[in-house]
Amino acid sequence: MKVSDNCLELIRKSESFRAHPYRCPAGIPTIGYGSTRYADGRSVKLSDPPITEDLANDILYATLGEYENAVSRYVTVPINQNQFDALVDFAYNAGTQNLRTSTLLKQLNQGNYDKAADEFGKWVYGGGKKLGGLVKRRALERELFMVTA
Repeated sequence: MKVSDNCLELIRKSESFRAHPYRCPAGIPTIGYGSTRYADGRSVKLSDPPITEDLANDILYATLGEYENAVSRYVTVPINQNQFDALVDFAYNAGTQNLRTSTLLKQLNQGNYDKAADEFGKWVYGGGKKLGGLVKRRALERELFMVTA
């Protein structure tokens, strides 16, 4: 499965475009739409030059496969496109390792879709602080995850 426009819109809305490198709340150098590395795998450095929005989109498209593959690999129950998109957005933001070890995934793979959806709201901390942006993002992920059409 591949992400739909819903996932891309969620990532862009949640991350916003930033041309200059910056430290995310977890302290990791980031650029573009929340990317911590470039399409070629190099890590973002705070000393890197600014990028264009077109390049940010190229980086996003080039790196999404890792997150799509992780969701496809780790989820063992049937999911719809919206659930896939929500999980890819979660993995893009929280990391594939966090998805793999999460109670969210455990509940989902046990067929507890509603309990899995409730787990999104627990992932709202960055750098040890509860972040309003993550509260909103997790609510949007949960909402998308629950859409069955």
